[in-house]
Amino acid sequence: MDYLKYQIEQDFIDTINKLFNLSLSTLSIRSNLALQEFDYQVDACFIIAKELKKNPLEIAEIISTNLSRNDIYYTVKPSKPGFINIKIDSNFLQSYLSTFLNDPRLCIVSTPHVKTIVVDYGSPNVAKEMHVGHLRSAIIGDAIARILTFLGHNVIRQNHTGDWGTQFGFLIQYIIEDNLKFNNISELNQAYKAARELFDNDKNFELRARKRLTLLQSHDKETYSIWENLSKISYQHFNSIFKKLGVLLTEQDVRGESFYNFMLPDIVKELLNTCIAEESQSAKVIFVPGFYDKDKNPLPMIIQKSDGGYLYHTTDLAAAKYRLNTLHADRIIYVTDMRQKQHFAMLFSALKYANWLNPSTTELNHIAFGTVLGEDHKPFKTRSGETISLNLLLEEAENKATDSLKRKYPELSEYELKNLANSIGIGALKYADLSNDLNKDYVFSWEKMLAFNGNTALYLQNAYVRIHSIFRKENFNIINAKGNIIITNDIERMLCLKISEFPDIIRSIEIKLTPHLLCNYLYELASLFHNFYESCHIGKCKEEDIKLSRLLISLLVAKTLKLGLELLGIQVVEKM
Repeated sequence: MDYLKYQIEQDFIDTINKLFNLSLSTLSIRSNLALQEFDYQVDACFIIAKELKKNPLEIAEIISTNLSRNDIYYTVKPSKPGFINIKIDSNFLQSYLSTFLNDPRLCIVSTPHVKTIVVDYGSPNVAKEMHVGHLRSAIIGDAIARILTFLGHNVIRQNHTGDWGTQFGFLIQYIIEDNLKFNNISELNQAYKAARELFDNDKNFELRARKRLTLLQSHDKETYSIWENLSKISYQHFNSIFKKLGVLLTEQDVRGESFYNFMLPDIVKELLNTCIAEESQSAKVIFVPGFYDKDKNPLPMIIQKSDGGYLYHTTDLAAAKYRLNTLHADRIIYVTDMRQKQHFAMLFSALKYANWLNPSTTELNHIAFGTVLGEDHKPFKTRSGETISLNLLLEEAENKATDSLKRKYPELSEYELKNLANSIGIGALKYADLSNDLNKDYVFSWEKMLAFNGNTALYLQNAYVRIHSIFRKENFNIINAKGNIIITNDIERMLCLKISEFPDIIRSIEIKLTPHLLCNYLYELASLFHNFYESCHIGKCKEEDIKLSRLLISLLVAKTLKLGLELLGIQVVEKM
C-alpha cells in the first residue's frame, strides 16, 4: 500500500494537472497537528495562481471540489489567502493502520529503484587513539547506512582510514631508533606524539624520517613490517570502539589511503594529459572553475607537491574514481565535519570538470556536521585541554547510565544494571548526537542526555518499557495480535495519525540524509503516547473492543519506536 501522504500527494497532483493542463510532479504537504481541526495543509495554490495569473483562493476552491480520493478525506477546506486544509477520514485511517499490525516493516516497502550507494564514514587515523571528534562521523554515517540498507539499496560501507603519509615516516623512524614495542593503542598514541614533536623540532630527524617514508613507499621489508604492525594494533582498537558503539563498520569495510596509493601517479598523469591539471610553481594543480582565494585569484587544488608528494586531494580523487568505475556507485555519501566543506565542494566540482562524474546518473553528497562543544561552548576537551578519548567517553556513558538507572529504579539488581548500562548509556550518547541538526554545533551534557524527560533516548525507552509493562499486566499476546483499530477521541486520532507518518519520515531521510528528523518524529510519537496513556485508560476500559483497540494502538507505537531506534543504531530494552 502507498504511504498516506503519497496517496494524498498523487490525488492532488493528478487533479491539478487535469484541471489546469499542467505537468506538476511534486507537491508539499505539511503536517498540521497543532490545529486539531485539520491534519494537513497544501500550499501549492500560490505557485499555480502565479503561473495562471489567478487568485490563489479561487484555485484552492476549484481543487478542493474536484479531488477524486473521497475515501481518504473527512474534510477538504480552502482558507485565505490560498491554503487547502485536510482532515483525514477516521474510517480510512483505521483501515490504513490495520495493515501495519502484522508487517514487521510497518508497510515500508523496499525501493523499486535500487541504487549502489557508497557511504564513507568513520575514518580514524592509524597509530592514533580514536577521540570524541570521531563520534559524529561514525554514528551519523552508520544511521544513514542502516536506513538506506533497510530501504533495499546496495549499501557499500567505506572506512577511509588515514594509514599513509608523512606521519608514518617519522613514527616508524622513531620506533626503530628507540627500539620500541607496543601492546596497545595508548602506548602507540604516546609514541606518535613524541615522534611528531621530534619531527617538528629536529631538522636531522626530519631528514631521516623523510628517507624512512621513501622506504615505506617502496615497501622496504623492515619498514613495511612495522607499518603493518601499527595498522594491526590500530584496527583492533577501532573494531573494539565500533563494536561498543554498535556501529556496523568492520575490517572488510576498510579502504584506507594506502589502498589508493598505487593509483596516484596515473591519476596525476591522466589529469595532465587531458589538460585538466597543469604545472604551477613546480607543483601539479587543478584550477577548478568557480573557486577563488580571498584576493579573487583562482584557487589551486594541489594534486602533487613540488617534491613529488601527493596530497589529500589526490587520494580523494583516486577514491572517487575507484567508487565510480569499479564499485559502479550511483550515489556517494561522505560524512565529515563542517571544516571540510570547501574540500568536498572542490572535489565534486573537479570530478565534473574532469568528466569523471556524470551528475545526471551519479549523485554526490557531503554530510557536513558541526562540532561537539563543552558546556563552556568551546570544543569538547578534558580540563587539561586534551582531546577526550572515545573509549573513556563510552565507559563514562555506561557509568553515568548506571547511576541514573539506580536513582530512577532503585529495585534493579547489579546484574540487571550491568545488562542495561550499555544499551541505555551508549544509546543515550548516540541519540543525543543524532537528535541535533547536523549542520549545527551542539553542547555535550550528560545531564540532558540521561534525562527521563525531553527529547532523549531515555524518554523513548521509557515509553517502550511502559508499553511492554501494559502488555504483561493485561496478558496481551503481541505475537498473534489482531483486531480492529477504533478511534474514539481526538487523542487517539492524533496518535494514530502520527504512527501513519512513519513511512514518510523514513523516505524523506533517504532523500535528505537527516537522521535528526527521525529523532524528532520518535520524540513526538512518544509524547503523544504518554498523553494517550494518561487520558485513554486501557486496564480500566470496560468495553472489550475499545480496550483491544487501545492495546493494538500501543503495539503499533512500540513497533514504531523499536524499528525507529534500531535504524538509528540504538537497542531497545523491554524492562527497566
